[in-house]
Amino acid sequence: MKINRPNYKIIYQDMLQKQHPDKIKACKELLKKENLDTADILELNRRIFPQIYDNKEKSSQKHRAYNESDILRVLDYQKKNRLNNSQLASHFKMSRNTITKWKKLEKLVK
Repeated sequence: MKINRPNYKIIYQDMLQKQHPDKIKACKELLKKENLDTADILELNRRIFPQIYDNKEKSSQKHRAYNESDILRVLDYQKKNRLNNSQLASHFKMSRNTITKWKKLEKLVK
């Protein structure tokens, strides 16, 4: 079953053309991709709105959602780079509890 998601590529292209034409070059590589995943969307946000990400309070993970492929990518990153949960959580700016929860879910799925 395919979940309907907004076409972020079109949304970001329009936003860049209308509101931030000076940042088109910085985002060009990411917008070349056929499908944008969550990591790409977050990176586009960082490039377009750096002032938000400079303020640690506003860059909270509170309202972020990750799909299964994003979770698996984060956990694979941990394995490849031999990071513990704290290091991984710090790298991706998320809670250690979230990482622990994802690892438990991964074990249940296998």
